[in-house]
Amino acid sequence: MRTCYATLSTTLRLVRNINAALALAAIAIYNPVYAATTVIPSTSFSDYPTFETFWAYLYPWGSDHNGSARMVGNSTDHSHIAVASSTLSLIATPTSGAVPPTSTANPNPAIHYASGAIHAKSQITVTSANSYTLSGEFSSPTTFGTWPAFCTQRQAVNSWPPETDIGEWKGTANNWFNTFNTSSIVKSTLVTWPTDLSFHALKAVLTAESNNADVRIDFYMDNVLQTTQFGQGFVGKPLWLIINLQMEGSGGSPGPSGTTTYKVRNLQVTRSGS
Repeated sequence: MRTCYATLSTTLRLVRNINAALALAAIAIYNPVYAATTVIPSTSFSDYPTFETFWAYLYPWGSDHNGSARMVGNSTDHSHIAVASSTLSLIATPTSGAVPPTSTANPNPAIHYASGAIHAKSQITVTSANSYTLSGEFSSPTTFGTWPAFCTQRQAVNSWPPETDIGEWKGTANNWFNTFNTSSIVKSTLVTWPTDLSFHALKAVLTAESNNADVRIDFYMDNVLQTTQFGQGFVGKPLWLIINLQMEGSGGSPGPSGTTTYKVRNLQVTRSGS
């Protein structure tokens, strides 16, 4: 009789274990774990063919924006947009006699520089099913009159904002982490930035909130969390990823009389989720 009870007990435990295993398998089926997808690899600045696979020259909407630099560059002209030693260099130089003489974008400042901008061919769209991590190492000028940036924005996709600035330098020894919910509702966090042109890491992790409307943005410098901001209604909005060296404008005026260089390396974009 004891042997029968022992056998029955063992059988019941076996059944429970099998049921538990089946339950875990069902959870795995309905809640799959997805590996991160590399959208832009850290090698995208290794050479021009690789660069042109992932990036396009100038802004998504053209050569002009809200500063005094007009962006110049294409597959045969690398005087202002150059890649070498796995590093992107955007180079601004003073110019005169620009045609047209003022920017075609508001607030239509006079053009004083030729410079460089690029944008990713893949747009960033955060949904309830995926999140994005944008990271890279930056050597940014902080000289008065310079205005480089590393940002996502919706302008020329549908409308502006949304906008998120992972890197924005306005002619001072600070980097601005910004989130524009409207043109007047803006969250900004300033962190000290070295003036010696050394490279430092910036990262933003964009994740949908549980309301499936807003996006949580965690900003890091040198792998240390600096601030968390929230983009209202950012979920499902396609955003351009832009790297540019604008001049004057928010960076102050007059700008430098010589050459200004903004460098980026090890830039990577990954998407987690389905």
